[in-house]
Amino acid sequence: MKKRVKIFPSLDSKLISFLDADTRDEAIDALVDLFDQAGKLPDKNSFREAIFHREQLVSTGIGVSVAVPHAKLKGFSQFTIAIGIQRNRGIDWNALDLAPVRLIFMIGGPEDRQSEYLQILSQLTSAIKSADLRKALLKATSSAQVLNLLAHF
Repeated sequence: MKKRVKIFPSLDSKLISFLDADTRDEAIDALVDLFDQAGKLPDKNSFREAIFHREQLVSTGIGVSVAVPHAKLKGFSQFTIAIGIQRNRGIDWNALDLAPVRLIFMIGGPEDRQSEYLQILSQLTSAIKSADLRKALLKATSSAQVLNLLAHF
């Protein structure tokens, strides 16, 4: 039986930000900067371009106030997730349900591990289906609280 990939190993307290962005682009730039400051990006500009290119294809606003911008590139050795929590007001993300986005999970990883990527995405979407988890994440006041909430996923 194949081992199920979990999202928790892809999380890092340095990659959690409590945002106050006015636009989708500001939020994306803030999370790309977070990836870069944590030393997780092989090439910041290529990653940023790939994230925005993906958004142009179709919005990564998946509904229930959640967006999952993502890009896979050469140079990544493992999958990493940055989390942006927009506290005060939602961001217009052109989401599927047209709801403003308040929780952003940005995924970066190697381009040649599609199966692992799909498993991480599946685990993440399963986790955020929980309205209680989404509410708890929005109420979190520290990176440690966010990690604790996501620890069993």
